[in-house]
Order: sequence, then C-alpha cells, then structure tokens
Amino acid sequence: MLYKTTLSLAHTSVILLSLISAISCFELHLPQKVSHIVDSLQYTCGQFLQKQQIFALYTKQNVSEIVNQNIKGIEENVLFQLLEERLLSESQHDYYAANSQNWPINLDQYSESFVIRITSEDEFIKYLIYKEAKALQISIWEQSVGFIDLKVDHDQLHQLLYNMESRILERTTRSVDSPVSEYEVQLMIGDLPQRVYETYPSTKVTSLQALGEFSTFQNLSNAFFEDFRTLETIYDWFEEIQAEFPKLVSINWIGQTYEGRDLKALHIRGKHSNNKTVVVTGGMHAREWISVSSACYAVHKLLQNYAEGHHKEAKYLDKLDFLFVPVLNPDGYEYSFNEDRLWRKNRQETYMPRCFGIDIDHSFDYHFVKSEDLPCGEEYSGESPFESIESEIWNNFLNRTKEEHKIYGYIDLHSYSQTVLYPYAYSCEILPRDEENLIELGFGIARAIRKSTGKKYRVLKACEDRDADLLPDLGGGTALDYMYHNRAYWAFQIKLRDSGNHGFLLPKKFIYPVGTEVYASIQYFCSFVLNLEG
Repeated sequence: MLYKTTLSLAHTSVILLSLISAISCFELHLPQKVSHIVDSLQYTCGQFLQKQQIFALYTKQNVSEIVNQNIKGIEENVLFQLLEERLLSESQHDYYAANSQNWPINLDQYSESFVIRITSEDEFIKYLIYKEAKALQISIWEQSVGFIDLKVDHDQLHQLLYNMESRILERTTRSVDSPVSEYEVQLMIGDLPQRVYETYPSTKVTSLQALGEFSTFQNLSNAFFEDFRTLETIYDWFEEIQAEFPKLVSINWIGQTYEGRDLKALHIRGKHSNNKTVVVTGGMHAREWISVSSACYAVHKLLQNYAEGHHKEAKYLDKLDFLFVPVLNPDGYEYSFNEDRLWRKNRQETYMPRCFGIDIDHSFDYHFVKSEDLPCGEEYSGESPFESIESEIWNNFLNRTKEEHKIYGYIDLHSYSQTVLYPYAYSCEILPRDEENLIELGFGIARAIRKSTGKKYRVLKACEDRDADLLPDLGGGTALDYMYHNRAYWAFQIKLRDSGNHGFLLPKKFIYPVGTEVYASIQYFCSFVLNLEG
C-alpha cells in the first residue's frame, strides 16, 4: 500500500533527456522565461546536456507530460488498493447489506472519499502538502512529525499530486544544488462509509433509560461502555453517578452553547478543602468520540476503585479534586451523531452565510493567531480570541471558580496518533517554564500506558506535532497553551489511538482498552502531582 516517489535533478534529466554528449558549442537565443532556467543549470560546452535540449523540455506541454508520468504510478497503486478494500467490504460488511433507511446517518456522503497518508521528512514537501490541501479544500485529518493524513476523492488526489510534482519539478530546475524531494503515499482507509458505519451503536439509544433496568450501578456502567453514547445519554449517566456517590460527586453547569445545549462538568471532591485540582477535558473536536468515552471511563474507574478501597484512589481523593468535562463541544458532538460523523468544529454562526462552526482548539486567548481558513474550513479560528462560545464560557467558569479550583494538572484528550504532547504548541523557540518536569511527566505517562495495554505512545513538544514553526497559525490559541500559561502547573494533550488505520473512526471494541490507557495516564499524573511515584 506504499508508493514512493523520488524526484531529483538527475532523475528528471533521465526522464526528460537523451543522454547525448555535447559535440560543439554555439549560441542560442532563448525566451527570457526559459533562459534563466538554462543559466541556473550552469551547463557549459563539453557537458552531456546541451542548451537546445533543455529548452525543448520546458515547453508547457512537456512539463505536463512529465508530471502526469510521475504521478501515474502513485494514483494507480492507491486506486488499486481502494478497489480491493471495497470489493472485500461488499462481501463481508454490514453497511452494504443494511437497508439505507436503517443507516444512522446518510453514509452516501462518504462514498467517494478515502484517506491517504503522505510521509516525508522534507520541510518543503510538508509545507507544500499543507498549502495545496488547503487550496483544494481537502480535509486534513491528522498531521504530526513526518506525516500528514488527508481525506480526498479521486479528483482531489490527482490535483494534489499534480500540483505537488509541478512545484517539485520547478524547484529542481532552478538549482543544481536543490535537495532530493522524497515522499511516500499510502492508502489508510479505503472504505470510508463502512468505517463510519462501524462506529455507531448497533441499537439507537438516545437516553440512559433506553438501556434498560440494572440492579447495580456497576452493571449500568458496563452497559454504558458497550457503545459510544449520545450527549443526552452521557448527561443521564452523570445523574446516576451523582446519585451513587452523593458525597463525592456534583454536576457543575458551565454555560450554554450556541444551539442552547448545556455544557456540564463532573466535580469529584476530595475529603479536604483547598485541594489541588486535576482537570480533564474531552470532545473538543466533535468527531473524536474516543476522547469522550475515555474521559467518562476515567471517571468510572476512579470512583469504582475508590469504592472498592484501592490505596491509590484513597490517596487521590484525600488530597485532590477533579473536574471532568467529557464533552467540551456539545453542539458539534450531537451534529456528528445525527448529521456528519466527521464534523470537527462547534456549530455557531460565522460572518459567512451557510458556513458554520469555529475550531474551539484555536480559539483561546494565548498567542491567538487568526487561521488561514475561511469559515467553511475545518480549522477556522474565528476572527478574535474566545469567539467560540465554548472556549469563552469555559474561561468564564474557571474565573468564577478560581478560588475553589487550584489547578495543578490539565489533560486534554484528543485523537488520533498515540502521542503525548507538552507545551508549547505555538512555537518551538519558547521553552516552557519547567520543561524538565514536563518531559519526565510525559515519558512517565507514555510508560504507564505501555504497562497498561502494551501500546506505545510518542512524547513530543506540541509545536513539533503541529509544525508550528513552519505554519504558525496551526499552533495558535490552543487550550493546551492557554491552560498551561494561565491556569495549570502542568498540562498535556494526549492524542489517543490509533496510529491511522481507523483514525477518528475507532470501533466500539476500543472503548475499554483506550479508556484503560487514559486512566493509567491519569493515575500516573496524580501520583506525580502528589509525589507518590518512586
């Protein structure tokens, strides 16, 4: 499923030119737009390429032919793998057998799309991919050190590769010393409708009562974590938790969203006042369902272990308070359940008609940078800090309760790529105030995850993950930087599973193992804060 392309000056010359030794020197009168290319190559009499041969190659027609030849093999390989995966799906999977009237949403909206990964260590290539993807309105699923994942259709794939190869060819002809441009293209998800279908509950459940009657809270929670749940079901579960642990748990109302939904937090109180507080958020991006279920699972394990008399949890709730906000983007989360599984932003109006939503994680007031995206883009930041209603009311809530919550730790759950990120996201040139502790804590979190399930998570500066020094607007206005600079002693963003085979579309079988990883992270984090490790 890999196709590797390498384009150097020598490679281009081999494709374009016959290897003929120069016989003699003579003057050529070349058009100005071509002569500078010839001059930059600095070929002289006696070298194997002659000026008239180079000139013949750089007509528009030939450049187009060269580029199309270069990308043909890549496209054929990706499309062959795509066809193979879809043919296999048609014979084995539920989406194709199900009546469209029973689909959870309109799955035909994904039928022309698939997900590719482009891998490269070349900064020029990474910048080029990002810029071309934005120009072509291609959805960027994930980007991190060395790769970028894109949701494309056939036409977008062709145009993206054509534009990239044209720019690479242009660069290589400008200088003999230009570096080799190398990248790989890999198909990650071929059958997108099936992958979307697999994430929805097998039975439509819109409230906790629809799950049935259960004799114990534990049995209820077991049923709750069998599927991804709607916002209403999650809030119903909040009520059950509060009823089960009335001395420990309260539900805090943070505010209302643009569409009038409540934004709620679970406050788990320790035994003493003025405790250190650990904050955990999930669901900032609507399509990242695994972050929501994992935040809920961490709540469940913390309270269950405490009730069962576990020593660590007794220590935690003796000296710590917790604020859990599993769904920081209620409107977007509901929209992803009912309309578009791959929706990312919130759902508020923007200045552009019919373009809804702001990326909450670019909207905080710390090194806010207005994004290049227009309002229809997935990473649109808004025009000013805290324009997203969710970031504003979250900030207002923290200001109202700052005497009650002395925030020592912040964990922001996202997906995907299996990475632990520490500040800063906005720039790699600025060092965090306690980088040594952050690095130690980050690797400790990764080690705790590996011990819990065997999965490996990388540890990176958030700026490296976002290529913030290359593209500054990608790292501006993040919750991670804002919370670390203004609220918390230590802060991390954890990008959960997987590494790309499912991306945002993890099936329900991953709820328990990923939840286990998140709780192992929180355990280590709490022990670090309380200095229990070692």
